[in-house]
Amino acid sequence: MDILITIFKLIVGLSLINVWILQRNKPTRWRGGDAQNITEEFQVYGLPLWSCYVIGSLKVLLGIALIISIWVPVLVAPAAIGLAVLLLGSIVMHLKIKDPLYKSFPAFLFMVLCISIAFQGQLV
Repeated sequence: MDILITIFKLIVGLSLINVWILQRNKPTRWRGGDAQNITEEFQVYGLPLWSCYVIGSLKVLLGIALIISIWVPVLVAPAAIGLAVLLLGSIVMHLKIKDPLYKSFPAFLFMVLCISIAFQGQLV
């Protein structure tokens, strides 16, 4: 189980870093509405530009914390729960603009992984 949780941490952490740093200006099939990059996506959601930077910074920092939590266990709960909340917000935004459900899939999957990480060992 520890190996699986470690894999989950790496998948979520590295994926969020990839989306918010490497892929931020690239179109993907998961972007809200017809947005071609992250800032356009936040405009589609009706959110102010500053919220893109705040949420992006939080997701990257919590993603890094999730990876570091492999060696520093005290970071597990805050990073995983914080990310789960932010990912729930992503799902809500997709639903708000009536995106097809598949666009919410990555956020939903990562939210489930974060909940699994946060409550590891307590679900058995």
